[in-house]
Amino acid sequence: RLHVPCALARAAAPAPACGWFGLGGGESWYLALLGLAEHFRTSSPPKVRLCVHCLQAVLPRKPPARMEARTHLQLGSVLYHHTRNGDQARGHLEKAWLISQQIPQFEDVKFEAASLLSELYCQENSVDAAKPLLRKAIQISQQTPYWHCRLLFQLAQLHTLEKDLVSACDLLGVGAEYARVVGSEYTRALFLLSKGMLLLMERKLQEVHPLLTLCGQIVENWQGNPIQKESLRVFFLVLQVTHYLDAGQVKSVKPCLKQLQQCIQTISTLHDDEILPSNPADLFHWLPKEHMCVLVYLVTVMHSMQAGYLEKAQKYTDKALMQLEKLKMLDCSPILSSFQVILLEHIIMCRLVTGHKATALQEISQVCQLCQQSPRLFSNHAAQLHTLLGLYCISVNCMDNAEAQFTTALRLTTHQELWAFIVTNLASVYIREGNRHQELYSLLERINPDHNFPVSSHCLRAAAFYIRGLFSFFQGRYNEAKRFLRETLKMSNAEDLNRLTACSLVLLGHIFYVLGNHRESNNMVVPAMQLASKIPDMSVQLWSSALLRDLNKACGNAMDAHEAAQMHQNFSQQLLQDHIEACSLPEHNLITWTDGPPPVQFQAQNGPTTSLASLL
Repeated sequence: RLHVPCALARAAAPAPACGWFGLGGGESWYLALLGLAEHFRTSSPPKVRLCVHCLQAVLPRKPPARMEARTHLQLGSVLYHHTRNGDQARGHLEKAWLISQQIPQFEDVKFEAASLLSELYCQENSVDAAKPLLRKAIQISQQTPYWHCRLLFQLAQLHTLEKDLVSACDLLGVGAEYARVVGSEYTRALFLLSKGMLLLMERKLQEVHPLLTLCGQIVENWQGNPIQKESLRVFFLVLQVTHYLDAGQVKSVKPCLKQLQQCIQTISTLHDDEILPSNPADLFHWLPKEHMCVLVYLVTVMHSMQAGYLEKAQKYTDKALMQLEKLKMLDCSPILSSFQVILLEHIIMCRLVTGHKATALQEISQVCQLCQQSPRLFSNHAAQLHTLLGLYCISVNCMDNAEAQFTTALRLTTHQELWAFIVTNLASVYIREGNRHQELYSLLERINPDHNFPVSSHCLRAAAFYIRGLFSFFQGRYNEAKRFLRETLKMSNAEDLNRLTACSLVLLGHIFYVLGNHRESNNMVVPAMQLASKIPDMSVQLWSSALLRDLNKACGNAMDAHEAAQMHQNFSQQLLQDHIEACSLPEHNLITWTDGPPPVQFQAQNGPTTSLASLL
């Protein structure tokens, strides 16, 4: 389950106060110290201690207020970005903010100090100090378009990180109207697209549609820097694609996804224009084009995963992870780790379907390690992590552990689609255990696809019909099972949900086999096997080959029965070897983790501890 990381627009160019010689003259001693400080700061590697000494030498000489405020800002900036001395950095930034407010027409220092200081407060978990600071800076920056927009984005980002999406949307709406008034249609589009992203996260779909329509018109009509125009188009198309994918409409999304892929190819051929926009409110971008490229790979992986094109998902995951590794060598942006985690979440699900449980388990461990490095990343992905462990537990037939993992995931999520996905899989656990009727009836009532289904996802509703069909099959209510499975088939065929189609066909084939209708059973199982081979889905291939073996035996087709039996034996051996390898890994102990942060170390297992009874 994907959550698109919230990347609101950021400054496209550094604030003018970052230029250390921006005073237009001054005392020669001051310029000499500033020159030395800049020399040490830009050395390779930076000589931070010497840079700080040079700047500190300015303050005892009682410089004019402008010099003093700028020096405090520069000291605060160097200490914040290059050291762990947060107390000193905060002290200097607070002084820069305090002094600069008394100086007329000193906006760059004043607002950069406010922006950096609020960042530092957030880093120290003092959000209650950051918000009033940003609000005051926003209030007094209305005559400075660049800074007013930048501070609005910053405060909206802060509210977003706190999951206060209503306040964030309000601020982005204010920003969009301000950008319109100051004649910046480009930044107006950035504000509106950012708001659209948050409305999608809130599932306020009635508000999203008119907003995206307006954004599409603004993007197409805006004439400016080609890279900026194409980046707006990428932002717009990413929102459209993720909206379709959240709705489980993998066929309907194809035209948008194709446009998005063409758009990113166009951006990769364009050269960055060094000419700054004439309107200072336009000095923003959404994401660097390298990050956009990874994001397009990511949504392509999401689409391939939902549609059941798992080899394609693997190909694009490999490309994206390779690019991420290169970017992370030069860029420590948190969004890159978010991209990496989301890619891994999707490829782990692919591995479990294709019968590579050991690799999936090692990648789950990799996600744990990434989450250990960032509390925020863990907070955002803990529910998904436990869901993946639950899916792994099902694949190795550890049903008690699967139940514990899904129950933990349900406790940790407020995301409706993820909740429905978890409940659907938990229901499958109860069905397989066979003695959990009370809990199962309770779950099935909460995801009843015939009425009041809790989410708008086409894919999840189709899956809910499948789970109902599976339960009816195990209960021996075959006509009811067929009704549910035909509904699944109708929905999955409408949106090319290949894996659900394959699962429904093989289960229908099994029902017809049990009923003695061998011809109809064969009509279901053969296309199920073909589709499962194309995905490739190892469990459905195993199931289909067992049915084909039994069908051909019953029909007296000895050669075909032998061939199917040989296929079944091959699939069984592959799954058995992978099962043993996965359960022998020390990471297998993760299945017992249901509380707190991910465990740091794993103890080796003596061997597999799970039953192979579920393998046909």
